[in-house]
Amino acid sequence: MFWNKRLSKTDDEGAFDIPFRFRRARKSEAMRAMVRETHLRPEHLVLPIFVGEGIDEPQLIESLPHIYRTPEHQLGGVVRNAWAEGVRAVLLFGVPQKKDAEGSDTWSEKGLLARMTRIAKEAVPEMVIITDNCFCSYTTHGHCGVVVGDHVDNDLTLQNLQKQAVIAAEAGADMVAPSAMMDGQVAAIREALDMTGFTDVGILSYAAKFASNLYGPFRAAADCHLKGDRKTYQMDPANRRQALLEALADEEEGADMLMVKPGLFYLDVLSELRQQTQLPLAAYQVSGEYAMIKAAAEKGVLDEEKVMMESLLAFRRAGADLIITYFAEHACKVLNEKELHSAIE
Repeated sequence: MFWNKRLSKTDDEGAFDIPFRFRRARKSEAMRAMVRETHLRPEHLVLPIFVGEGIDEPQLIESLPHIYRTPEHQLGGVVRNAWAEGVRAVLLFGVPQKKDAEGSDTWSEKGLLARMTRIAKEAVPEMVIITDNCFCSYTTHGHCGVVVGDHVDNDLTLQNLQKQAVIAAEAGADMVAPSAMMDGQVAAIREALDMTGFTDVGILSYAAKFASNLYGPFRAAADCHLKGDRKTYQMDPANRRQALLEALADEEEGADMLMVKPGLFYLDVLSELRQQTQLPLAAYQVSGEYAMIKAAAEKGVLDEEKVMMESLLAFRRAGADLIITYFAEHACKVLNEKELHSAIE
C-alpha cells in the first residue's frame, strides 16, 4: 500500500512522488565518480611471467593469446617494460628443461628459480618480486610434490618447499607464494625463512586453490601436464566452508596475504573470506578466465577492453586487494590513459 500511495500522480504534468530517485547520482560521469564505491588502480595488479629455460626467443603460448615464455636473457627487459606500464609486482613461473622426481633444480642456487629471481630483482629493484613455490613444472611426473607410491607425500614435500623458499629469498624474492596446497606449508616455510634470517620475506599463500578445470592453458604454458589429477590436495570446487577453514589456517600459520584461485568462479569464497580476515587478499584471474575473454573478443561477441576492466573491478568489489592477471599490463595502460585524460580535462 505504501508504494501504491507514493507512486500516485501528484500534478497534471504526470510526475510521480517517488521517495528514492537513485538516478540523481548517476546523471553525469563526474557525479558517478563522486559516489563510486570501488576503485581499480595499477598497484592492485600483479603480472604473471613465464620464464623458459634454454630458449633464445620468446615462445608464443598458443592457448594464452599474446602471452609468451620469456628467455632468461630477455627477462630483465620484460620486467622493465612492465614497470614502465605501471605494474608494481610480478609473479614468476619457471619453465625448466631440467626435471627430476622431486624438482631439485628449485633448491639449487644455480637453478632456474634462483636465476630468474636474481635477473628480475636486478632489472628493477623497486619491483615486488614474487616467486611461485611449487614443483609441478620441475618434476617429471607433473605433481606438486614428492610422489610416494600412488600419492603425493605431504611432509616430504614440506621439507622441499622449505629449501625452495630459502633459495628464492637468497636470490632476492620479496615474497614467496606456495601453491602446492600441502597441509602446513605456510608454517614450514615461515620457519625456514626465519631460521635463515629472511624474516622480512613475505608469504602470499595460495590459501584456497581449487581443483579447477580452468587451468588448462596454464599447464600448457608451464609444461606441467600429468596423468591423473590433483584432487587429493587441491580443493573440491563444491566446498565453500572448507575453503574458509584452509585460508584461516594459513593465517594462523603466519601467511602475510591469502589468495583465492581461480577468481571469477569463486567470488563467493573471496567475498566471505573478506568478512573473516583482516589480511590482504589476492585473487588469481586464471588462464582459462583470461583465454575465455580473449576468445569471445576474437569472435566479436564482446568488447575485450571493457569486459577486462569490468572483470577486474568485480574482484575488487568482492574484496581483493591484489589481482593476479595476464591482463595486468593492458589494464595498467588503460588506467594510466584514463588518468592522463582526466588530468588534461
